[in-house]
Amino acid sequence: MNLQERIARRRSAHKDQGVVVDHDHLSPVVHRPEPVGRGPVLEQLLDALEPVFDGELPSPVAVVGPPGAGTSAIVVALFDAMNDRFGESSQSIRTTTRGERTEPTTWFVYVDARRVGSSFAFYRALLSVISPEPVPESGIGTGALHDRLCDRLARHDRRAVVAIDHHDEPETLAYDRVCELLEPVDDSVSPVAVGAMPPDDWSATTVSVPPYRHHELVDVVTDRTSTALAPGVIDHESVRNLAMWADGNAHDALAAVFAATAYAREEGADRIEPDHLERAKAAVPEDGVHVDRTLALSETRQQVLSHLVSIDSDDRPIREVADEIASRSSLTAGTVKRFLYELADRGVIERVPLPANGTGRRPSAIEPRFPTTAFRSLSSATTTDDG
Repeated sequence: MNLQERIARRRSAHKDQGVVVDHDHLSPVVHRPEPVGRGPVLEQLLDALEPVFDGELPSPVAVVGPPGAGTSAIVVALFDAMNDRFGESSQSIRTTTRGERTEPTTWFVYVDARRVGSSFAFYRALLSVISPEPVPESGIGTGALHDRLCDRLARHDRRAVVAIDHHDEPETLAYDRVCELLEPVDDSVSPVAVGAMPPDDWSATTVSVPPYRHHELVDVVTDRTSTALAPGVIDHESVRNLAMWADGNAHDALAAVFAATAYAREEGADRIEPDHLERAKAAVPEDGVHVDRTLALSETRQQVLSHLVSIDSDDRPIREVADEIASRSSLTAGTVKRFLYELADRGVIERVPLPANGTGRRPSAIEPRFPTTAFRSLSSATTTDDG
């Protein structure tokens, strides 16, 4: 954050008299333009992409790291910066003299597999970056998008580096499937696999992203809170303790401070107290899933989760919980129950066995595996009765 930003932030804080100055910068699903403490990893990824600086296409690469290590943030930030340098928009403003060789156009395309589950959606995501023309959301077939992609990359001086993020999560677009979809243009495209693990039987370059060390995570949280919160809302010792608790996971740390801020605002407090942080940490499950996994779900499934976190579901059988959620929405109990089992299979919620109640199948309860307070604040789903 530069000096002008710091001055503007303090001016805004004194004007608004609130604990939050910029809500977006506090969100665990928002990436900063320049990831904090990730210089060495960025250099390693730049090494892997080095051929583009000589006008060539790099070999495939995998970027892997544990949850909360910032793999997505690193790739998004670097691809944005590389697009500014190598994308067609920057190339087109250059003038050349007769006979002078121009540089090839290389696009850097980031694709979130959580939100791109079909070949149509995948081709559309690519064309939205490399095509100067608007790409329809409907009224056009997958084949037409495929042909448009082939036409766009037909010239020898046009190419793309395509990152597929979260390829290794349940029910997302897998890396092997991405390679199949890119096969018609594979001479012009280099894939980048981003996730917790490299693809199966991977033998190409791997860039490993380690968990944040304690002092690095302190810097990450300090950077976010210094931008998002008014001065003095959270003290440095609280940030240190939060970073120690999060154990290298930036998502968990940010989800907790996000929730703690919500609790402080609800109580009309002018600072985040230790009690707010303790409640917030309890709302972030240990070894849970990223809140963005829930935000990428369909509107109906998000609505089911919104109802789930708003009712008392502790130690209650799934059937009973499904009945109550159905009574609050337009969905049938059978549909809600099916959604809950599906979400449990995906790891978004967890089935917890209950004591046996005699003969028959042993019942089970369900527990959220995601930060519930952050989800409630960030989800577009509502819990109003829509029946």
